[in-house]
Amino acid sequence: MRTIRILEHISLDGVIQAPGGPEEDRDGGFAHGGWSAPFFDPAAGAAIVAAHGARFDLLLGRRTYDIFAGYWPHQSNPMADSLNAAAKHVATHNPGTLAWGPAQGLGRDIVAGVRAAKAADGPPMIVWGSSTLAPVLLEHRLADEVLLLVCPIFLGAGKRLFPAGAPPQELALVETRAAASGVLINTYRPNGPIRTGSFDDPPAT
Repeated sequence: MRTIRILEHISLDGVIQAPGGPEEDRDGGFAHGGWSAPFFDPAAGAAIVAAHGARFDLLLGRRTYDIFAGYWPHQSNPMADSLNAAAKHVATHNPGTLAWGPAQGLGRDIVAGVRAAKAADGPPMIVWGSSTLAPVLLEHRLADEVLLLVCPIFLGAGKRLFPAGAPPQELALVETRAAASGVLINTYRPNGPIRTGSFDDPPAT
């Protein structure tokens, strides 16, 4: 079984919408597209390359797939080469319109489709953006790792990685680094249900 790794540029208030450019995603009247660009840092870039690995497949929601399909085929650099060559597994109602290939839909039952893709032979699966799909992966314990590039910015509104109503769960921090730009590069792994307690409880020994 292969792994699923979620990668996100994220603001301090949890927004992941349109980090890359002004016209990337204006859904809901979002006016702050490109908010992560001022915080670009070589350390963050290196973390992204390392998270992708030598080979990977993409696991994307339809909106993110369309954004990527309109951008990456027109770029010429090693990242573009790897993204363009990757197999794309897409949550979509219209699999016949997936022109940026190789690509296939996940089927009507997205959770079942992801489970089947994860069980198949192949390289790790990388999730970018996909604000509707990523929470589903976390809810159903399908994600193995979450890499958050936390930018020191508060946006106030926009699509969030953890929307209201998402089932509560705990993540374990397995690595953290601070880039010179102020970006925190945090790697998490799912750690089961949340725990609660009280400051009145005796400390653990």
